[in-house]
Amino acid sequence: MKLENNQIIPNPNEIDLPKLDDEGSEESNEQSGQLDRIVETGEVTISDEGQKIHCLTIIGQIEGHYILGSQNKTTKYEHVIPSLVAVDQEPSISGLLIILNTVGGDVEAGLAIAELIAGMKKPTASLVLGGGHSIGVPLACAAKRSFIVPSATMTIHPVRMNGLVLGVPQTLSYFDKMQDRIIKFVTDNSRIKEDDFRELALNTGQLIMDMGSIIDGEESVKLGLIDEIGGLEQALDWLKEQN
Repeated sequence: MKLENNQIIPNPNEIDLPKLDDEGSEESNEQSGQLDRIVETGEVTISDEGQKIHCLTIIGQIEGHYILGSQNKTTKYEHVIPSLVAVDQEPSISGLLIILNTVGGDVEAGLAIAELIAGMKKPTASLVLGGGHSIGVPLACAAKRSFIVPSATMTIHPVRMNGLVLGVPQTLSYFDKMQDRIIKFVTDNSRIKEDDFRELALNTGQLIMDMGSIIDGEESVKLGLIDEIGGLEQALDWLKEQN
């Protein structure tokens, strides 16, 4: 120490500075990484009662092989697919919660994500909030247990296509095969009957200038499309019970 103007100036080398241990540093880095992931992809992994549950959000329009405009809220399949693979292979994660509020989007991209969810070995639960429309229907059914809030709705309609469409029999055959793929996936992964689903899709009495049906949460459960009415608490409780 040095004496200067009757004041004791400590030697900097002798000051005990607070140290951040490795555990605190890891926790801080993990929190920072979680925030970055939420901002970039809408994903987060939560820990509760010794279990880690990964939350994946599917919102807006599901983007396929073509990039949508910057004004659109999109879910990019090239982000979602590797995330699902990582979650299924990560030993510390015990389950996956998929939260849906989507208007639909690219059929093949949506089916690819749905097939991947359906093939996961870990417990998966889906929760429909707001809307699970169009290709969002098979995405909701893909989880091992599906939930929907009473205020949410789901739109079921035939396959649509944008851009140049050739008016030839081959085009109609392609549409039929695509529709059959969707119906088969939905009926294989839910309790709804094929005839009931086709009837909903071909209904002409609900949508203006279009075919299809809009059903609410209670009706979707009654038809067997969704397993049960419930919110975040019920979905998380179910995932915890599986471990």
